[in-house]
Amino acid sequence: MTRAQPARVLLIVGGGIAAYKSLELIRLLRARSVDVPCVMTDAAEQFVTPLSIQALSGEPVHRALFSLSEDSEIDHIALSRSADLLVVCPASANLLARMAAGIADDLATTVLLATDKPVLVAPAMNVRMWLHPATQANVALLKARGVRFVGPEDGGMACGEYGPGRLSEPAAILEAIVGLPKQPLKGRHVLVTAGPTREPIDPVRAITNHSSGRQGYAIAEVLAEAGARVTLVSGPTALPAPPGCTRIDVETAREMLAACESALPADAAICVAAVADWRVREASATKLKKRPDASPPTLTLEANPDILATLAAHIERPSLVIGFAAETGDVVREATAKRARKGCDWIVANDVSPGTTTFGGARNQVDVIDENGCEVWPELDKHAVARRLVARMVEWFASRKGQRI
Repeated sequence: MTRAQPARVLLIVGGGIAAYKSLELIRLLRARSVDVPCVMTDAAEQFVTPLSIQALSGEPVHRALFSLSEDSEIDHIALSRSADLLVVCPASANLLARMAAGIADDLATTVLLATDKPVLVAPAMNVRMWLHPATQANVALLKARGVRFVGPEDGGMACGEYGPGRLSEPAAILEAIVGLPKQPLKGRHVLVTAGPTREPIDPVRAITNHSSGRQGYAIAEVLAEAGARVTLVSGPTALPAPPGCTRIDVETAREMLAACESALPADAAICVAAVADWRVREASATKLKKRPDASPPTLTLEANPDILATLAAHIERPSLVIGFAAETGDVVREATAKRARKGCDWIVANDVSPGTTTFGGARNQVDVIDENGCEVWPELDKHAVARRLVARMVEWFASRKGQRI
């Protein structure tokens, strides 16, 4: 697949120890013949020098909002609009907060406020700063305005702590830059299921599982960034709706199936949700009492509808139906059998054995099984898994361009 790339990227280098990685990003972009004019914040100059940036980019570095020498060479409004894409790398918590508030108190924030071009942000900060509600609110606001994000990733930090907040590797940022200006799934409708289902036993108890919904929500977010119209049918989670997606909240497997069928037709369906296989045949309308002299109640279970198999056999079957298999033991063998049994096109298999962090964690290791066999992927951040899966979908649709699918 040929991917479009911007001819000119305005790189805004923020403060933080991760600023040194901006040098490698410049090198990677220049190797692809991309022009990379740069803006540096005052904080960035504490970690990398303007001379290093200029030597690699081959262009003057813009630093001051009010500079007689720079003003004589370039208009700052023109600077904000002269590039195909603006990239902020690294983006500190402070810089994200100023972007969200619309503050323009230095050259970097003035350029960001004045631009009419797409903006890609690569955050880097301490894990507690990233997880702070103020930062998360700023990120959600910026995403809602159309700002794209790559990372941050989980990992060790200069301060010695571990968790989300580590800057994505320059190669991953480059991949996001190269793919950003193009929306290869524009005009496509994709149905995604995510999270657990919750089957009531009585008004206070339920059959459910440990799924957090993170992988499905990441896939929905990346699909929307790729231009798809996304319907996200979600079981109970604590996650905010991904920007650009239509979210339908459900509780039970039967509600999820009904919502999925109502969302058809779709070009693709990705069943990521961990749907409960069974439900209580007759849920109690009142709380089942625990009494010292009584035995535990007997629960009669019955099978829930099979959402993946139903969509794969549906009269309005999407052209591409992808299932997820949460397995233990021989994961690939179980998932391969599941693909044949369900009638779907691809199965994304992951291991949920005790000791793994697939359920609830930020990372995932998957195997993708299709008619050609099994493709083993390395362990990745769940957003990286989403980006890789969506790229695979784009290639699949592109290979069938002009065909009836």
